[in-house]
Amino acid sequence: MRIHLASVFVTDQLRARDFYTSVLGFELRQDVDMGDGSRWLTVGNPGDEPFELLLEPAGHPVVGPYQAGLVADGIPATSFAVDDCQAEYERLVGLGVEFTQPPTAMGPVTTAVLDDTCGNLIQIAQMNAPV
Repeated sequence: MRIHLASVFVTDQLRARDFYTSVLGFELRQDVDMGDGSRWLTVGNPGDEPFELLLEPAGHPVVGPYQAGLVADGIPATSFAVDDCQAEYERLVGLGVEFTQPPTAMGPVTTAVLDDTCGNLIQIAQMNAPV
């Protein structure tokens, strides 16, 4: 058994598609109009890795309070691995991305938290070399 698909709720799928591909650098995997105003929209790591992230519409009534609660408490909806947290932070700030937490060393990991413009906080994380 392996993880094939995970999802994050987004308030605007088209804006999320642009942000997750053009800004964060994921590749578009699937973009299918579902005929009801929503899309089956997935992105993934560039290359041939089979894992996909579904940018799921946030239309269900429980999603708004769930997202608002996470954001209010500063809790990221998900986390993405990066090789160099500081360099990625600087690259994204240069593209206008807003962060709620700059790169912060926390023992074996350095993390930063950004606003994805679609209702979520997203953490980027770098594993630090053992001392």
